[in-house]
Amino acid sequence: MACFIFSVAGCSNKAVYDNIQHNNRQECNTVPPAQYEECMARSNKSYDEYEREREAVVEGD
Repeated sequence: MACFIFSVAGCSNKAVYDNIQHNNRQECNTVPPAQYEECMARSNKSYDEYEREREAVVEGD
């Protein structure tokens, strides 16, 4: 049962992350053209990549 709950929570976190990234990509349309590519690069990071980076920071503390 606990594994199921954690897997559901993981899916929810991914959905929230994906929604935030979608909104961030929409915001990239409002930045000056010179900043657009950098903005999109930040907004296109996958959830798995985000999680790996987050865990590395947490473990480094």
